[in-house]
Amino acid sequence: MIQRHARHACALLAFSLLHAAFAAQADTLIIPGAVWDGIAEAPVTGQAVLVRGERIAAVGPVETLQSAGAERIELPRTTLVPGLIEGHSHLLLHPYNETLWDDQVLKEGFGYRVAAAVAHAAATLRAGITTERDLGTEGAGNADVQLKRAIDDGLVPGPRLITVTRAIVATGSYGPQRKSYSFDPGQGAEEATGTEEIARVVRHQVAQGADWIKVYADYRWGPDGEARATFSQTELDALVAAARDAGRPVAAHATTPEGMRRAVLAGVETIEHGDTGTPEVFRLMKKHGVTLCPTVATAEAYATYFDGWVKGKMPPNAELRAKREAFRAALDAGVAICFGGDVGVFPHGENTRELEVMVEWGMSPLAAMRSATSVNARMLHREAQIGRIAPGLLADLVAVPGDPTRDISSLRHPGLVMKGGKRVY
Repeated sequence: MIQRHARHACALLAFSLLHAAFAAQADTLIIPGAVWDGIAEAPVTGQAVLVRGERIAAVGPVETLQSAGAERIELPRTTLVPGLIEGHSHLLLHPYNETLWDDQVLKEGFGYRVAAAVAHAAATLRAGITTERDLGTEGAGNADVQLKRAIDDGLVPGPRLITVTRAIVATGSYGPQRKSYSFDPGQGAEEATGTEEIARVVRHQVAQGADWIKVYADYRWGPDGEARATFSQTELDALVAAARDAGRPVAAHATTPEGMRRAVLAGVETIEHGDTGTPEVFRLMKKHGVTLCPTVATAEAYATYFDGWVKGKMPPNAELRAKREAFRAALDAGVAICFGGDVGVFPHGENTRELEVMVEWGMSPLAAMRSATSVNARMLHREAQIGRIAPGLLADLVAVPGDPTRDISSLRHPGLVMKGGKRVY
């Protein structure tokens, strides 16, 4: 808890500086050691980026980019990359080795959780995450939508948020589990049963401000606590249809082959986790253009918290071995991979730990960087706004030491973070 309070204190101490940085700026000419545009095979040296207002005005050799009165930011020995885009986070949660999930949902007051989320958002932005899809408030209503509004209005610093409010779960499948309490505990998600009720719940989440809909296609509710599919195929079909009518894509928590299969056939756009996915189901995902958010860093966090696993000193446990095999099968099948680590299970501000584990498990640093930029932009249907360094796009920019397309760990040390043309770190 001491470490957590220290992180929050640092975030709040930096708040006034971050908030002041949101003031309007004149043109800015950024001159790094190299520029990586979010797609290319390698960074390009000798390039500079001219920022005008909230957008990138031009990219090219510094001598060709002239702007009277522009502020010059010279960052030698750094690579300028697009602002990172995270696809799976929980700003309303904090690590489970600090407070168990049940206790966060049932014992931490709403105001406390929102205040913590403000600190989490600031830490996320400082880590170079300029856009983030938050996949569920876990019992905190539409607090993510209200936090998004506060960030957009400049009241607090944070990434550009994409929200789902509460996830949708099959009645009786989620938690806190009722059998464990002498009272009916509040649930971490919204329950539904049957096609009519599912459509109603989807529309309720849309009314609450959801940008995406999240559904649990399976969960650990089997007789022995094993993961099993929750909604029927017909129910999932109805959920996706109702979401599409409202123009909302669907993300599905799915860890089992059957849950994944049903979700893909229903038309979801992303599968979250995919812990025990098979080559067959990943080929099905590839065929239907479904993206995987593998959340590999959270798998390691769970092993550390609950099994006593020590990375680098102990071999992976059975769950980690299965997860690695599934991730490798997804790569082999050519499935698009999202950068989204389920941060909140591990500390906010350490978001890029997910990219490091993805690389350790077989992804190239270049492919991981694309996942965190152009791939996620396309997954979120925002490729015309973010995810690349190109004229006309939003000036979401991060400068890091060295070359992250060769050494992904360099993302841990951003020297400049700019969101929408405003320097925030």
